[in-house]
Amino acid sequence: MGIIIKPIITEKMTAQGETLNRYGFVVDKRANKLQIKKAVKELYGVVPEEVNTMNYSGKNKSRYTKSGVISGKTNAFKKAIVTLAKGETIDFYSNI
Repeated sequence: MGIIIKPIITEKMTAQGETLNRYGFVVDKRANKLQIKKAVKELYGVVPEEVNTMNYSGKNKSRYTKSGVISGKTNAFKKAIVTLAKGETIDFYSNI
């Protein structure tokens, strides 16, 4: 499995991509900033200036159904925010 699992495409991240040149990715939990920087460079052909990472722990969730209470937990993941150099962009929608 690769370092980058999937890009984060939300309203907030799209706005940051347009104004601040920052893009978000869900990455492998064991990856460090240098590995993430190298993976973005290889995959998208752009030069990242800065990489910030965040670890999210899974949250406990429960819901009430006809058959009773169903309890579970959401997945834990690591998120990376990559700031690109000026003039560089990533187009996630080019392959659609």
